[in-house]
Parts: sequence; C-alpha cells; structure tokens
Amino acid sequence: MSRSPAASPALLSPSTSPVVSPLPNRLISIDVFRGWIMFMMIAHVLGFCEVAESIPESQFWSWLCYHWSHVEWRGMALHDLIQPGFSFLVGTALAFSLASRRRRGQSDRGLVAHAAWRSLVLVLLGVFLRSMSRDQTNWTFEDTLSQIGLGYLPLVLISLAPRAVTWISIGVILIGYWLAFAIYPLPTSDFNYAAVGVDAGWPHLQEGFAAHWNKNSNLAWRFDTWFLNLFPVQTPFTHNRGGYSTLSFIPTLATMLLGLVAGHWLREQPPMSVTVRRFAIAAISCLAIGYALDASGICPNVKRIWTPSWTLFSGGWCFAILGSLHLICDRRSEHLLCRIITFPFIIFGMNSIVAYVMEWIMPGFIKQSMSLHFGNDWSQSIVGTIYAPLLNGAVILLVIWSILFWMHKRQIYVKI
Repeated sequence: MSRSPAASPALLSPSTSPVVSPLPNRLISIDVFRGWIMFMMIAHVLGFCEVAESIPESQFWSWLCYHWSHVEWRGMALHDLIQPGFSFLVGTALAFSLASRRRRGQSDRGLVAHAAWRSLVLVLLGVFLRSMSRDQTNWTFEDTLSQIGLGYLPLVLISLAPRAVTWISIGVILIGYWLAFAIYPLPTSDFNYAAVGVDAGWPHLQEGFAAHWNKNSNLAWRFDTWFLNLFPVQTPFTHNRGGYSTLSFIPTLATMLLGLVAGHWLREQPPMSVTVRRFAIAAISCLAIGYALDASGICPNVKRIWTPSWTLFSGGWCFAILGSLHLICDRRSEHLLCRIITFPFIIFGMNSIVAYVMEWIMPGFIKQSMSLHFGNDWSQSIVGTIYAPLLNGAVILLVIWSILFWMHKRQIYVKI
C-alpha cells in the first residue's frame, strides 16, 4: 500500500501517477477504460434482472438485465467484456510499467522475480475470494485474478523478448489451443450430460465439429477433472456449474498479449491519426475473424472456456473501446473535459484491486447494515417493491465508491 503520488495505484495502472496528475504524458483513456470495467463489475448489485422480472413487458429493463448478466454459453453480452477488459489492460499496463522499471535501472532478472511474486499473489487471492463462506479452501482457478495470475509470468517473459515474439506467441497460443480442443474426442452419443451439470434439452449444445467445445465435455473440462482433484476436496470434482475451466488462462494470455500490443502503440506516441488507424484496423480484423470462426462452426464464440474465436472477438471490442477513448480523451485540449465527465468511473479504477475485493465482501455487509438500522422494508417504503432492488444496489454502489473516493483523496493506493 502506498500514499505516494508517484506510486502505481493499482494492478491495471498504466503509469505511476494518480489520475489527477498534471504529467503531460498521462493517458486518460486507459484510466477511463479501467474505471468503466470496474463499474460494470460492481454495478450488478443494481438488480436489473429483478426489476425486469417484475416488469416483463419492458424492453428497457430486459435489455439491461441481458447486458448485466453473462450469456449461458455462446455469444456475448456487455457483462462478458469485463474479464477480457481486465486481461487486455494488464497487457497494456505492462508496456508502461516495464519501461518505467527499466528507467529506474531494474534488471530483467528483477522484472521476472517481481512477475513471479505478483503471479503467486494473484492466484492465491483468487482462491481466497472463491473460498469465502466455505468449510475449506476452494482450490479453483477460474477466477479473474487467478486466471491473470497464471498467465502473468509468461506475459512478462514474452514482453522481454523482441516485439515479433509477441505476435508469434499470439498465433501459437490461439492455433494450438484450437487444435488441442479439435483433436480431443467428441462426446459419445450416450454421454451423460446430466452427470456434469448440463440439463437434458439444454439449447446451447452444439452438433458436429462445434461439439468439441460443448459444455463440460471438452478438453478443458477433462483436464480439471484430473487437476482439481489433486487438491483437498470435500467431494470429488466432476464439473464446474458454469462450465468455466482452469486452462482458460492460456488463451487469456493471448488477450493480455493483444493488450501489450496496444500498450506499445500508445507508448510510441505517433500522430493521433496513426494510433487511431492502428486500433481501428486491429479492432475490425479481430472482430471479423472472431465472428467468422463462430459463424462457420470452426470455433464457437464461448467466453466461459475462452475459445480462440472469443479471444479475437472480445479483443476486437477492447481495441475499439480503448482506441475510441484515446481519440476522445487523450487530445491535450480535451483532458480536463474528459476528466470531469468520467471522474466517477476513474475512481473505481484507481484502486482496482481494492474495488475487486470489495465487490466480493461488501454488498452483503452493506445490505445487512441498512436492514439493521432502517428495517427490512426501508427501500420498498421509498420506491415500492418493483424498484427496491435498484435502490438497494444504488446504496451499495455509492458506499463502495465513497470509500474508494476517500482513499483517492488521501492518495492511498493498493497494488500488488
């Protein structure tokens, strides 16, 4: 933890100064993107789906519910961009932090040692959060922090190599991961999907070649039925209810490498038109290839097992969002205006690790405290039954934001 204005504010920070720093090379776009991701993650407490259930005829609330939830398997909602955004910005931040550490004289060996330590802490922090309210440690590694931690050390090692190695690594990871799934045998006609948490008649099961990526019958699921049972478990691991897997950290590494490419482009500081053109080409290319792979059945677009098509498709959205924010916010004349408009989001991003942990531990505590002091029906008495979940969530969001704002005002930033 640091109170120094020059201290890196969070894991995803691209530089070493607070958001209000007058440093001329501060890229507000990265702060805004990070803050938007954190807001999206925490704002699920607003209870859009509960409101939508009470007003089933409202397309507006149905739309909010859809985009503040994860899709069941194939496709994408806005909420599904949270983890890719996290991962992408880790790579973007690394381009800046490596340059900063090298300017301070840190050796490559020191960089690798620091990366190994950070990787370990992130993995264990993810395990810790997933173990809350359980009788014993829940050794599972599909959590966002654990996934980033598993890929962080390889990310740093690749970043220390010539730039061409980054592109080669992206290609090898995506093609290799796709090939591994494609080679793994298809589930047999009598495969017991019910035994692995897939209900009979589940509409998202694919047929033909795309079945190589079906829920809890694929290579990553098979790996976890071996790997996760090596750890102490109350009952043998048979499946993850959501279909998430440990091996997703491999294509997640490719997402971080795409972010590293974006970070290098931003650090080079060419004319704005050059940078925006690069981001536009990358966004269109990734989106088009990812969509084509999914539509053709060559590789379904599934976030939960982070298929190569999802890596490219979500990466394309990350390029598009960051590139657009760079165009809007990073022109010197618009810095102040962008700061004012986006300040609430930036507060969420300045202490991203704290915000992430608070999202796990604070909502229940805040809700219980409000009920204790004001009664269980306090929100209903103000806005009625339908919108009570929205008001409850708004209070939780405001309390978390206020704590982060208090930390920001005192320049208290937690980093790993």
